[in-house]
Amino acid sequence: MKRATGFTLVGILLFVVVVPAAALYGDDKDHVRYEKYYRDPVLERMREEMDSLRAVCDSITAEIDKIWKDKKKKEKDEREVIRFDFEGVKKPASPEVFDPPFHFKPVPQFYTGTCWSFCTTSFLESEVARLTGRKIKLSELHTVYWEFVEKARGYVQKRGNQVFEQGSESDAVILVWNKYGAVPLEAYTGLVEGNDKHNHKLMTDEMKKFLKFMGKLGCWDEEAIIAGIRRILDRHIGRPPEKFEFEGVTVTPLQFIDEVLKIDTDDYVQFMSTLKQPFYEMGEFEVTDNWRPTETYMNVPLDEFYKYIKSSAEKGYTVCIGGDVSEPGYYGFEDAAIVPSFDIPNKYIDQDSREFRFFNGTTDDDHGVHLLAYKKVGGRDWFLIKDSARSARHGDHWGYYFYRDDYIKLKMLTYMVHKDAVKDLLKKCKTTSD
Repeated sequence: MKRATGFTLVGILLFVVVVPAAALYGDDKDHVRYEKYYRDPVLERMREEMDSLRAVCDSITAEIDKIWKDKKKKEKDEREVIRFDFEGVKKPASPEVFDPPFHFKPVPQFYTGTCWSFCTTSFLESEVARLTGRKIKLSELHTVYWEFVEKARGYVQKRGNQVFEQGSESDAVILVWNKYGAVPLEAYTGLVEGNDKHNHKLMTDEMKKFLKFMGKLGCWDEEAIIAGIRRILDRHIGRPPEKFEFEGVTVTPLQFIDEVLKIDTDDYVQFMSTLKQPFYEMGEFEVTDNWRPTETYMNVPLDEFYKYIKSSAEKGYTVCIGGDVSEPGYYGFEDAAIVPSFDIPNKYIDQDSREFRFFNGTTDDDHGVHLLAYKKVGGRDWFLIKDSARSARHGDHWGYYFYRDDYIKLKMLTYMVHKDAVKDLLKKCKTTSD
């Protein structure tokens, strides 16, 4: 039985294999088969001709592109800018002739837009030394970290109707200190993974893309977005400490200000000089970097604006000052900033010429620096400036500039100083508490 059954099954299988499909399904059925794709020889030759022509065109285009790329590179390498010829200008010989108050040596900000923190931190370091006698190097990046957090918070609350860039103003340091405190440099450098130079370009781009993406989604969850921004900051510049040890005692950043630095942030005042707002009243400094914005600037006439910068320096106070640094007479290789006569003769520098430049954008809020001291040289007022920008490392005096009186009057827009240095001026000003 088993053999007969096996034979029968084999026979059936053989029958299935050898019998044509037509015999099984009938001639009225259509059937599928595979064959090699046919490439029409005429069209194929035409394609080859087109590829050859395209290759020739591509080679010509590449050659032309290279010519123009090389031309642009040559123009970039040979680019020239207008500068003032400093020959014959009598300027200070060195920073030492000023006999400046205590300040730490200049610190470079490198590839960041955080001059506002570097100059204001330097200013407050000098204030700590003046008021307490203590010389404590502070962290610039601790303030930068929290300012980015606050800037992201503002971006969310304004539903994206606010810039999110690296710039800010000196009063941002005061506001951040009031909320988050300050720390010594040794507690937080803002440098991670062995980096020895600050570079915030990738970090800032990443945060901006994150904020724009969340905005496009219509997701304005402040807590979630702040958490995302902090993760980006933590990865690039590290997380600031909640507590740290200083001289054997564990303190928080807020305790550090009150118990060690002993800085009263209410003692610092800001000034500007513009025709757009009433004099001797508080107002807003209308620039992009004042992103909050704050209305904490006392607006005063130019002659008093300048007079109290000079008198503050004469009395031993340092000043945090900011304005425009993109002028022909601003030259790092000469360590100096002046206004040449081909720009505007000195006798014509006044409130109106200053305002005109601010209005048409040739004076901008470019940079913040720390004004350390005053000295008369060659019959002109000169000021010693501590600067965190790269151009201040091009000359003979690493990290320092000499600003002449005309440059301060025409191009510097705002400053911060201790209120004791400007008591007489404050008496003229209406404050929000009046």
